[in-house]
Amino acid sequence: MADPLSRLQSALGLLVLLGLALAMSEDRGAVRPRTVAGALALTVGLALLLLEVPGVTTAFAGAAAAVDAIAAATRAGTSFVFGYLGGGPLPFDPTTPGGTFVLAFQALPIVLVVSALTTLLFHWGLLQPVVRAFSVMLERTLGIGGAVGLSTAANIFVGMVEAPLFIRPYLAALTRGELFMVMTGGMAGIAGTVFVLYATLLREAIPDVAGHLVVASILGAPAAILVSHLMVPDRAGRGTAAPVVAPAKIADGTMDAIVRGTTVGLELLLNIVAMLIVLVALVHLANAALGLLPDLAGAPVTLQRGLGLVMAPVCWLMGIPWAEAVTAGGLMGVKTVLNELIAYVELARLPPEALAPRSRLILTYALCGFANFGSLGIMIGGLSAMAPERRDEIVALGLKSVVSGTLSTCVIGAVVGLLA
Repeated sequence: MADPLSRLQSALGLLVLLGLALAMSEDRGAVRPRTVAGALALTVGLALLLLEVPGVTTAFAGAAAAVDAIAAATRAGTSFVFGYLGGGPLPFDPTTPGGTFVLAFQALPIVLVVSALTTLLFHWGLLQPVVRAFSVMLERTLGIGGAVGLSTAANIFVGMVEAPLFIRPYLAALTRGELFMVMTGGMAGIAGTVFVLYATLLREAIPDVAGHLVVASILGAPAAILVSHLMVPDRAGRGTAAPVVAPAKIADGTMDAIVRGTTVGLELLLNIVAMLIVLVALVHLANAALGLLPDLAGAPVTLQRGLGLVMAPVCWLMGIPWAEAVTAGGLMGVKTVLNELIAYVELARLPPEALAPRSRLILTYALCGFANFGSLGIMIGGLSAMAPERRDEIVALGLKSVVSGTLSTCVIGAVVGLLA
């Protein structure tokens, strides 16, 4: 439990983060107080409900059981295919603790299983009603258009390109502010395909991390609407209607859904593996080049230290003590410049004394989003293909969506710091 001063720090930080979003607004006069107050109240209210109400917290803690089940099922498949490299029995006695863990063969294949499961659930029509329920809640409480509500709600379960597919016929008719909300919603959350992977990576470092990642995904919806409306508000008080159901059929049958989901998961898995190899190598090269500089404050100059200094004030605003803010800022910088997967891997590797449990919890929420420069290319490409007539506007709003997505997850981190 945090002391009152730490909570006050998070409360102050929340106001400052929202003030930063307002300071970058395209038209402050168009900001609607009802939408801002409603989105902030919904974000804080959902956080209270999901993190403080005993029955609800118990239910979300049960997400760990689901993660364990999926991880065990994946391990059964990887050990069958890859043997001990995939988590099967070792044919020798290990000499180094943890030395038998192979990320590419034991953790990353979870993406394949989750992708197939997600496709199946959508094909069977089990997830659509849940998405629609969140959409209706956002429409009625915040007064936003149904199309935006549906896309933002879908971002709780799917990625930044898949969610807009729910409203593809409506993308051309969205207002500028609505389009920015759709983009921010994609940047402020993660896809269900990587949720279990992150929960698996962090399970030893963060207690009940699976439940926290679920809560972070849910809070990402109102937080994205809050920040995006502050930055790019619509003066016109109209909203684009939403379709009643998803516009396209996902698969022709159960087996086809499994095949399609596995194929999409394989593409994602290969992209993750290639991305990790290249980005880790680039960070190593950058640190090697920076190592030619004289030591600063008694330690070598590294990319992580530089990013930590830049992002440290933001971490302090979320409620992280200044003594830990540079370390936390380094992870936030890695997440923004590279991606959240590498940041989560680094967070899991930190020694216990590097960050207090409360700081780790706040960071878990603040890192839970796709807002980085690599994702920007994916979003621009995907949305431009779905709405080619809006390409120039999508490109113009692209960099701003990285900022809004980052601010959204930091707002969630500050809210969690206020309650933790």
